[in-house]
Amino acid sequence: MSEDEATDDAAEAGADEQEPVDLEAIRERLDGLAADLEALESSLESAETEDDLDVVEADLESFRAELENVEVPEPPETDDEDEEDEEPAPEEELQEQYDDIESDLSDLESDLEDQRGPYGEDVVSEIEGVSGTITGTRWTEEGNAELIEAVDGFLDELNGLLESSVTLVNEGEDVSEQLDATLDDAADAVADAGLDADDDAETIAGLLTATDDLEGDVDDATEWTDLEIREQLRREGYYDVLDHVKDFPPEWHALKVHEKQGNVDMILLALETFDSDFMEEHCMESLERMGSRAEPATDAMLQKANRRDKAAMRILGKIGVADEEVVETLVDYVDSNPNLQQPAFRALGEIGAEDAVEPIAQQLVAEEADVRSWAARALGLIGDTRAIEPLADVLADDEADRVRASAAWALNRIGTQEALEIVADYGDDRAYLVQAEAENADLEPAA
Repeated sequence: MSEDEATDDAAEAGADEQEPVDLEAIRERLDGLAADLEALESSLESAETEDDLDVVEADLESFRAELENVEVPEPPETDDEDEEDEEPAPEEELQEQYDDIESDLSDLESDLEDQRGPYGEDVVSEIEGVSGTITGTRWTEEGNAELIEAVDGFLDELNGLLESSVTLVNEGEDVSEQLDATLDDAADAVADAGLDADDDAETIAGLLTATDDLEGDVDDATEWTDLEIREQLRREGYYDVLDHVKDFPPEWHALKVHEKQGNVDMILLALETFDSDFMEEHCMESLERMGSRAEPATDAMLQKANRRDKAAMRILGKIGVADEEVVETLVDYVDSNPNLQQPAFRALGEIGAEDAVEPIAQQLVAEEADVRSWAARALGLIGDTRAIEPLADVLADDEADRVRASAAWALNRIGTQEALEIVADYGDDRAYLVQAEAENADLEPAA
């Protein structure tokens, strides 16, 4: 055998004799890191100052470096035919554990950033954003007056919080330029205050609230493009009900008159025409207050309800028409998330939708107590006697007294002799609200 062949054979032998990777040691190391990460999560939750957060951030950086030093070996290759039947290889399990830790670490790092601040710089940024909106928009004369009032009110808040003396700048060719210069001064005052995220947290929060209010007022101010909308509405006769403008903007005043007169078509016209959260909110509130008089708005509210609009669901309940399409639309939300369940339950109850009794009754065993309570009250509003037995079970067995009280209320609402007798038996119940419902159960026959 030649010298070269001997060398090659020795190298191959050395490769064959390479020590196997200690998978158990890697597993133990990952388990330890998982425990350390839980401790870091607790540290973040208890952090109260920026200095505390700095310590947690340094610990997270060290943790990530330690995690990245863990080397999980590649799993052995397997035949494709056998891969589905085989248990996952230990290396795959370790990789999954590593990935879970890395994902939790990333979440914790994000939580850390969310927990920081807010800072004075955030207030400056918000002010600059509002200033940009003002200078980047063409305003009407009414809009300019609204902007001046909004900025003046903001300065009152800012000066009170900072003990500064920023005033409206009366220089420049137009109102937008003057307000831009004013807000520049306001931003400078915030920057000069040198606010500390810990020591001045309350002041920063107050400034952010004031800035948010300013932003809302600027959004509601009358833009030049609004004139086109007003012209459209004027031609449709929307403003014909106004002898004079009592409330500003005139659209709002006209809306109140149309509500009083029952002009659903004009309220829907305003709802469709205005690209304004302010007007949309007030249009929807008008329709809700009108109740059954708003029946011509049913189709429009159905379209919005199908887009998960909670206000539209409430309006459908107030209209109170048990139309098949209305009931089907609302029933679709009975087994949804609680934010949508609540208005859907209420609307179905107000409508008296007997077709909804079974799906609503199924929610009497929902995990969330609020959902069970809403379901019970909806069944009471519907008044169908099929709900008596499931409501009686809730009254007897539910762990939450407020849910039991809702069931008792619903049985009283159904009002049959059977339902009232069930409630009346709870006169000495442990829960005061249930006792009160028992006392309200009128078993005396009507004269």
